[in-house]
Parts: sequence; structure tokens; C-alpha cells
Amino acid sequence: MKYATASFISLEEFVNIAVSVVAISLALTFNTAGGLSVKPPDFVFYMGVFTLTVGIGFVLHELAHKFTAMRYGAWAQFRAWPAGLLLMLGMALFLPIMFLAPGAVYIYSPYINKKQNGIISVAGPLTNLALVAVFGVIYAFSFGTVREIASLGASVNAFLAFFNMIPIFPLDGSKVLAWDWRVWLAVIAVAFLLSGGF
Repeated sequence: MKYATASFISLEEFVNIAVSVVAISLALTFNTAGGLSVKPPDFVFYMGVFTLTVGIGFVLHELAHKFTAMRYGAWAQFRAWPAGLLLMLGMALFLPIMFLAPGAVYIYSPYINKKQNGIISVAGPLTNLALVAVFGVIYAFSFGTVREIASLGASVNAFLAFFNMIPIFPLDGSKVLAWDWRVWLAVIAVAFLLSGGF
């Protein structure tokens, strides 16, 4: 018996993703541009940049988990974590550190084995590394503001891949390592090397 959802994103799931992207972009904007004292032009600029770079990385990372899980017949839905969103925004406003925990893809199937769970988990970080390549190409063939945005996009997605591969539950790395330490080592090593390359 399979528990797969439909092949499209429900309205509820879309709202959860959209709220998370806005919250992440707000948190990073406040953290980068001076909290509540941020000037309107800076606010608009950083919101746009972070929505484009981090937002794309976050959304595609989570959808990679979702659709890979669905390939194995699992029920998979993204759900925002309201407490995590509020904590993230509060820390961005009042502390010089960031805490990114907007939510996760919840997966259910009694038939998912260790290898399949590892593949589902590594799909997200691999998607971020693919985006590093995309932003890297843009970076190599652009200049000025576009080049700066591409540099940020590549660096952020490399960091997202590296952070998620840390082998601490519930991060992706713990499940990938439980499946195959060689895959885990290769992905986290590439992500670490790329995170300082732009």
C-alpha cells in the first residue's frame, strides 16, 4: 500500500512554503542590514536578494526531499514551524546570530528503508550544490551587482548544503551517514570546499 500525495503542491503546502521564504528573507535582511533601523532602500534591496538566492535554495531543497520521497511511494508534505519562524525573526532583530529552522518536509511510509531514506535526505543538499553551479556560471560571466548577487547565491547554497549535511539528527547528514558514509563524506567535503569559493 502506498501513501504518496498528488504530484502537485496543495494550497496549504504552498502557503507554508511562501510564509517560510518570506520569514527567512526578513530574518536575513534584518540581520544583515541593521535590524529595525534598516533603511527602506536597503530593506527592499536585501529582501529581493535574499528571496532570490536563499528563497530558491530553500524551496528547491525542500521540494527535492518531497518529490524524491514520493517516488518511493511515501506521503510527503512541507510544514512550516511557527515557533521556529518566530525565534528566527526575534534573533535576527535583537542578536548578531542566525537560527534558521523554518520547517521541514514531513514524510510517512512504513516501507522506506535506510538506503531510500538516505537518498531522500541527500536530494536536498545535492540540489543546493546544483544551484551553486548555476550561480557560479552566472558569477563567471557577469559583473557589478549581478556578480555580487551570484556570489551570494553560490555561497549561501554551498553553506545550506554543508549545514544540512552535519551528521546531527534531524539534519539530513545524520540519515545520509547512516546509509553510506562515503556519500556523506563526498557531499559534505564538496559543500565545505565550495562554501569558501565565491
